[in-house]
Amino acid sequence: MSYKNLIFDLDGTLWDPRATIIKVWNEVLMRDDLIKKEMKPEDMNQYLGLLADDILKDIIPGISDQKVKEVLSEVVQRESKVLRLHGGILYEGVSETLHHLAGNHQLFIVSNCQDGYIEAFLDYYQFNDLFTDIECYGRTQKPKSENIRLIMERNDLSPENSVYIGDTQTDYNSAKANGLPFIFCEYGFGELSTKDYKPSVSKISDLESWVSSTVSKL
Repeated sequence: MSYKNLIFDLDGTLWDPRATIIKVWNEVLMRDDLIKKEMKPEDMNQYLGLLADDILKDIIPGISDQKVKEVLSEVVQRESKVLRLHGGILYEGVSETLHHLAGNHQLFIVSNCQDGYIEAFLDYYQFNDLFTDIECYGRTQKPKSENIRLIMERNDLSPENSVYIGDTQTDYNSAKANGLPFIFCEYGFGELSTKDYKPSVSKISDLESWVSSTVSKL
């Protein structure tokens, strides 16, 4: 039996938004004198896939919870607008692969992002018709593992015919918490504690051979 339900992470799996979103973070943080030097896109590598609250607290140790709330409120609003206008960098082969997979699979996205972020991605690339359902931390205030569970419950998915696809240890852990197989995207921002993990893909187009494999192979 092949995997009919493909649940994707977003950042580091389908696109690279760093060059776009770093401008928003720099504008807000430097205006409020919270950082002295502009951050570079690569400075976000360690943070993509994490919750925005945790990112900001790591960038600015000791920042108050109230200030975190104020800053993130503005960052979230600006990011969604900017991403809808400029997008990010879509990984090579993503558009073709998603369009092909959508012909005989159900596609989903679960991300630790804010509400409106996935929608900005879908709108910019006109991918809305390819995906059956999405979920994120910003909408539910729940960790990725629970949001994967919500997607599975809402759409009557089972671990036997579903798989989670991502690029971080959090993605792996969240998949396993739901009894899901996991496919690791080597080209993304994260690493796994298990070296030489399989199944993994070095480019998105390689997914097609994995998701058509039998359950026993994963």
